[in-house]
Amino acid sequence: MNPNHKTNSRAGVTLIEMLVVVTIIALFAAIVGPRLLHRGDQARVVAAKEQISAFQLALGQYKLDTGTFPTTEQGLAALRQQPQGTEQWHGPYLTKDLASDPWSHPYVYKFPGEHGDEPDVISYGADGQPGGTDLNADVVSWK
Repeated sequence: MNPNHKTNSRAGVTLIEMLVVVTIIALFAAIVGPRLLHRGDQARVVAAKEQISAFQLALGQYKLDTGTFPTTEQGLAALRQQPQGTEQWHGPYLTKDLASDPWSHPYVYKFPGEHGDEPDVISYGADGQPGGTDLNADVVSWK
């Protein structure tokens, strides 16, 4: 035995200390967790609005080149691939492939739109169904 070696009378962590730490972590998760989840949901709504804005900008460029917006049948795909019979198409008008909305549902495109001279671009929200409130509310191009 080494006489200069001190023995640590308290080696390790007690069960009570571990329970206190686990309780603090659980309380923190219970208080902060729902707030973080709500922020994630808000981020999805913001992302859908930004994607719709990008579609609107690309649709404006498409119209400048071709003289009209893509038909409902052609859809947003006309921004990436030239539709048959479309003259003066100088695309692609989107740098990336068409993305689904943040809830993994396809965007709905209608032209002529029901809300003015511009096309309607819609994300049906978390439930993927028309209408709804809160996270299930539609994110639309005309608002």
